[in-house]
Amino acid sequence: MDADDEYWMPFCQRFDFRPSMSSGPAIAEPAPSVTVDLGPIFAAPSHPEFAAGVRAINSLTLLALVRVLEPGTSIVVLDWQHQTHRFWPDRLACQPDPQWQTEVFPNGDYHIFLTEEMTMGTFGHPWEQTLCVFGEPLATALVPMLTSWLPLKRTNQ
Repeated sequence: MDADDEYWMPFCQRFDFRPSMSSGPAIAEPAPSVTVDLGPIFAAPSHPEFAAGVRAINSLTLLALVRVLEPGTSIVVLDWQHQTHRFWPDRLACQPDPQWQTEVFPNGDYHIFLTEEMTMGTFGHPWEQTLCVFGEPLATALVPMLTSWLPLKRTNQ
């Protein structure tokens, strides 16, 4: 985490971010939000199944972001212990072989994808093995796709 970063401090304050290697929630999950259990992906019986699950999370999130954001809208990406950056979902979606600088799937670090105003996004927790989807219309667009094959962990309405 870059303490001087213009997004980390507001994020920590707004979401009461409590980094730890425990399996409990690391943020005060906002309303509305839905937290999906990624445990079945982490517990996949083979590497190909794990890799396919990771790609599915990334692809479904990209699809939902493209559906709900205006073209040209960027997302702020906070990656624990790494440089904050932006990405443009509409641009990534149009690449023949999209390469994520930071994936939505939290494989080893907290991965946070936010709108500039921090009103909508995802919070990936690697130790709890969850993905919290918050804000409208992202929750409405993404959660049904995820919960069609992954268990629901909790909701905050």
